[in-house]
Amino acid sequence: MANRAVRRQQLKEPKSGKRASNPARAMATPRAAPSGRAVQTGGAWYKPRWIMDIISELSKVVWPSRSDVWHLTVVVVIVTIIIGAALGGIDIAFGQLIDNTLLRH
Repeated sequence: MANRAVRRQQLKEPKSGKRASNPARAMATPRAAPSGRAVQTGGAWYKPRWIMDIISELSKVVWPSRSDVWHLTVVVVIVTIIIGAALGGIDIAFGQLIDNTLLRH
């Protein structure tokens, strides 16, 4: 079973036996980097491309504000306390049930 990307690629390709040559598409394909060396594509020689890609992606991230982080932290702490109390109550209830039914002398 082909995945979605393969199906999309098959739909884009012409149905004839020959592929249509598209010089713009050929230039857009990334070239493989030699192992152990940085590819020089717009960056300095001491910055590998993957570092530049990380910086580029991190600049696109929408970071939450300080108040959003504070509110979400409070929500996580409250939900953790509620779930912990519920699980503790269930544990105590099952412990009492086992003590009073199965371990009765």
